[in-house]
Amino acid sequence: MSPSPASAPALAPALAAVTDRIIERSKPGRAAYLALMRRERDSGFDRPKLGCANLAHAYAGTDEQRDRMRDGKAMNIGIVTAYNDMLSAHATYYRYPEQMKVWAIEAGATAQVAGGVPAMCDGVTQGYQGMELSLFSRDAIAMATAIALSHRTFEGAALLGICDKIVPGLLMGALRFGHLPMVMVPGGPMRSGLANKEKAAVREAYAEGKVGREALLDAEISAYHGKGTCTFYGTANSNQMMMEAMGLHVPGAAFANPQTKLRQELTRAAVQRLPQIGWNSDDYRPLGECVDERAIVNAAVVLLATGGSTNHLIHLPAIARAAGIIIDWEDFDRLSKAVPLLTHVYPNGSADVNGFEDAGGPPFVIRELLRGGLLHGDILTIADGGFTEYGRKPMIEDEKLVWQDLPAASGDDTIVRTIDAPFSPEGGFRILQGNLGRACIKVSAVEQDRWIIEAPARVFATQAEVQTAFQAGELDRDVVVVVRFQGPRANGMPELHKLTPPLGVLQNRGFRVALVTDGRMSGASGKVPCAIHLSPEALGGGPLGKVRDGDIIRLDAEAGTLAALVDAAEWEARELVEEPPRADGTGRELFNMMNFGADEAEKGASAMLAAAGL
Repeated sequence: MSPSPASAPALAPALAAVTDRIIERSKPGRAAYLALMRRERDSGFDRPKLGCANLAHAYAGTDEQRDRMRDGKAMNIGIVTAYNDMLSAHATYYRYPEQMKVWAIEAGATAQVAGGVPAMCDGVTQGYQGMELSLFSRDAIAMATAIALSHRTFEGAALLGICDKIVPGLLMGALRFGHLPMVMVPGGPMRSGLANKEKAAVREAYAEGKVGREALLDAEISAYHGKGTCTFYGTANSNQMMMEAMGLHVPGAAFANPQTKLRQELTRAAVQRLPQIGWNSDDYRPLGECVDERAIVNAAVVLLATGGSTNHLIHLPAIARAAGIIIDWEDFDRLSKAVPLLTHVYPNGSADVNGFEDAGGPPFVIRELLRGGLLHGDILTIADGGFTEYGRKPMIEDEKLVWQDLPAASGDDTIVRTIDAPFSPEGGFRILQGNLGRACIKVSAVEQDRWIIEAPARVFATQAEVQTAFQAGELDRDVVVVVRFQGPRANGMPELHKLTPPLGVLQNRGFRVALVTDGRMSGASGKVPCAIHLSPEALGGGPLGKVRDGDIIRLDAEAGTLAALVDAAEWEARELVEEPPRADGTGRELFNMMNFGADEAEKGASAMLAAAGL
């Protein structure tokens, strides 16, 4: 027998306390947001009120749906798609719109592609200039989503996106139309190729010069080999775990592989669920009411319980702000002390997300967290039956989509465990604070004997400088690598994923190594202790600008501290280093307004939200 989520104990005190803290802090913003959504609802279902010329323009691109759209009685679903075939994860969306239109008609509705949003691949831009556009592409996606839905010819929306900035951007834009019911539609991970640890080993061998470019390219292509999301548990797959915990997917939709009957039926169910929760149904479920403080807390909890991507310490606060909610790193830190680590998925273990799914996947984790009183089971979801449905597994039985209870035991307890026997009693994140500012560290992938690093600093302004020093043998010692001027205002806060192989090599050689930066690390990064998102950033006066080569830096994830061990009087008297000139090329100059307007990482590093006063 499977444990019943319905018999879960009362909410854990730590979870209740953090939720109350967020609710209290968010009262003014949340009240203003809900008032706006009520005004939008009262004026927003106005397709029949549009002028005839307006409607003619809206319907001119469709044929078979025109008569049904014209009478204005059926829901018209706006499809916002992040399709392109440069992202393997999004290449699967190629034929989704035409299929979704058929499924909408089956449900008595209609559907149109409302618009497309940009979707860049961080895997392609890692280490290069285009990566400096990556974080701010999230704001561009949010604004493109708003443009797509601004025609006011839709009574619901389906949001097609999976990867790093795309899901947060879609949600941030869609939440400004939160009076509409909406569903997130994932595409699923590619099937497993070369194991992630083997790929990482080849990367490290290449960094040491032991293998050549052809061997590295062969390994990378063997790992990233087909359509679907990359199979490591990085930001993209953490997105999918959070959407399950927020109740915005059809239950269990996260990790079904593309081009399978199960994936097709999950997408059909998503489309056909929208009319059932629409404005003229008896079960109206608008997005803005689904995404409340409890749903945001659920997203944070599953992120911690699965050792998810550190990028969401930026993205989740930004998503929350779009709904009038404020969550900060202190909330994550408090939750992390109460939420056990239930999974070991690469980079926190050897299994990929396909192995995770086979062992129980998101439904197993959600069921167990509900059993432990560590999720809000009363959130409003898009699912018929409520949040407990997200603790059941979808499958095809007699050609139909059904959901079944999971076994009590994990399918593989080296990958996912029950609430009674976690990998660790705490989640994967800690806050670090001291005279260098406030940073985050992901400890779930780092061996505990490396949670404390004290070593001389070597200071850099770019990833390329670090790689050059590594190749010259200048870092073959205990060292804290400091990479500054990587924050949102300086250069868009790129991920510094290219540093993972050389730092990993240094650690493998027996040196005590850490990274301290005001930039980001990839959601796939692990192994080496990294103090990231350091705020305030170096540009504009952050204390990271005072660090000099040779300063002793102490990173202590046990105590939650990060400090330059420099005499206080000397530290106070030190001048900041000169700020580098602003870069151009690769379109970066077009994003200067976002650099200048971005707020700090803990608030979401968003110029758009800051300018909107959110």
